[in-house]
Amino acid sequence: MADVRLAEGETFDSLLRRFNKRVQQDGILSEIRRRQHFEPPSVRRKKKEAAKRRKSMRNS
Repeated sequence: MADVRLAEGETFDSLLRRFNKRVQQDGILSEIRRRQHFEPPSVRRKKKEAAKRRKSMRNS
C-alpha cells in the first residue's frame, strides 16, 4: 500500500503528484491489471516463453 504523508505547507496537487509517483514506482497498477483476470499456469508459461522468443529475436 502506498503511503504518503502531507508535509507542512504542501499543496494538495503536490501531494497527489507524489502519491501517483509512489504508486507507479511500487508497480501497484500493473499488478492490479495483471491480477484482474485469472490466468492458468499453462497460459502464463506460454506468455513467458513467447516473451523470451521476442526478446531473443530483437537481440539478434
